[in-house]
Amino acid sequence: MTGPREQFRPEDHDNDHFLLTSVVGSYPKPKWHDRARELFEDPDADFDEHNWEEAKDDAARLITREHERSGLDTVVDGEMRRNEMVEYFAELIDGYEFNGRVKVWGHNYFDKPSIADEVEYDEEWLVDEYKFTSSVSDRPVKVPITGPYTLARWAFNEAYETTEEAAYALADLVNEEIERLVDAGCKYVQIDEPALAQYEDDHAIVGECLERIADGIPEDVRLGLHVCYGDYSRIYPEMLEYPVHEYDLELANGDYEQLDVFKADEFTKDFAMGVVDAHVAEVESVEEIKDNIKKGLEVVPPEQLTVSPDCGIKLLPREVAYGKMENMVQAAREIEQELDAGEIDVVGGQTASADD
Repeated sequence: MTGPREQFRPEDHDNDHFLLTSVVGSYPKPKWHDRARELFEDPDADFDEHNWEEAKDDAARLITREHERSGLDTVVDGEMRRNEMVEYFAELIDGYEFNGRVKVWGHNYFDKPSIADEVEYDEEWLVDEYKFTSSVSDRPVKVPITGPYTLARWAFNEAYETTEEAAYALADLVNEEIERLVDAGCKYVQIDEPALAQYEDDHAIVGECLERIADGIPEDVRLGLHVCYGDYSRIYPEMLEYPVHEYDLELANGDYEQLDVFKADEFTKDFAMGVVDAHVAEVESVEEIKDNIKKGLEVVPPEQLTVSPDCGIKLLPREVAYGKMENMVQAAREIEQELDAGEIDVVGGQTASADD
């Protein structure tokens, strides 16, 4: 399956071709958002939960509209309510507990949780986030969710015999959350599994997790899978068997050295390719991004190509993050125009200038 994507084409889209533009999820938080959190966590400050919630709402509204202003076809609130991709969900899921921060690389620390008991669904995770973002935007909203395999891998497991068992239990909870999101109107969900490309032997475990996640989800709900900073040859082409519509992959950071991995076997799903580098604090030019988009057309035809940053861009300066999105959208629209004009030939997933 390669759809459903046409539901995200804007009514006023000027070009016949349509390259869906999106972001992975996280985005730089406004400085005042971080200051509001510090005040909320300070017992001596006169800054209660109501003020903190208002600050998060304001930040989510601001970033959602920044996504709109850049021209993105689908928006995210920049994950303004989330702290870290595992920690945020571990705080909401019964069965996890925290026992202190652990050092992960350099001088960075991660509040790595433990699965101390069987996990259970309690409060909703993202439904309020989705409803709020939808209320402040006319654009379709994409909801990223950390996948069950990463939630299990990046935690200490003290409750299950294996990581596999923990991941399957968490997958059932993700399925329940997506069902609630769908009931609220959500049509686009992205499962984030950065741990996938790190452990090649667990490919089948992730597949079973996704089968559980997709169970009962309507076909018109777009399911994506984001995998970053790994060796994709470990999981391709086997990953094409997963029950998702789209794969969002990090390739700009490696200067597209892994692009050939995806040419060896036909890419039968939608290809959401990173066309700007999330680790470089410089805005790529429109021309540079257009060259990157053309690399995606070497793998799939335009109707299967989604244009996206490599990964979440929360660590970049905010003006740089915005500049990357704005140039990315402009580059996509210009490529569409060139495709409409027949200036780019796409034959069997291979692209070349019509002048060649």
